Amino acid sequence: MHSTLTEHARCLFGDEYRPTPECGLEHRVHHFVEELTFADADAILAMLRELSPNIVDGHLPVWVRNLAYRLVLLQRPDEPDLLREAAHSLWMHGPDWDGIAADLTKRADASNAADG
Repeated sequence: MHSTLTEHARCLFGDEYRPTPECGLEHRVHHFVEELTFADADAILAMLRELSPNIVDGHLPVWVRNLAYRLVLLQRPDEPDLLREAAHSLWMHGPDWDGIAADLTKRADASNAADG
C-alpha cells in the first residue's frame, strides 16, 4: 500500500518533475479512485499541488483533476480560493466545462462579497 495519495498517483500516472518510483505494487486505476474518493481535502490538495503545481502541467489525467477538485469542493464548499483554483483548472482543460467554471467563479465572488 502507498503511504500517501500523492505517492499512489505518482506511481500510477507518473510525475513530470521526478522519476516514477518503483514500488512493486500492482497498480489499478479503480484502487486509486477508491482512495481518492475517501481522501480528505488536505491529501487531495497535496496531490494536486505536488503533481500539477502550475495546473496546466503534470501527468494527472484531466478526469482525475476534475474529480479531485470536485471532491475537495464537497468538503470545503465555501473557500473562495479553492473555488477559483478549481475554476481555473476547468478553464485550462475545457471548453466543455466553461459553464461550471463560470459558476464556481460566481460562487467565489459571492463568498468574498459576503465576507467583505
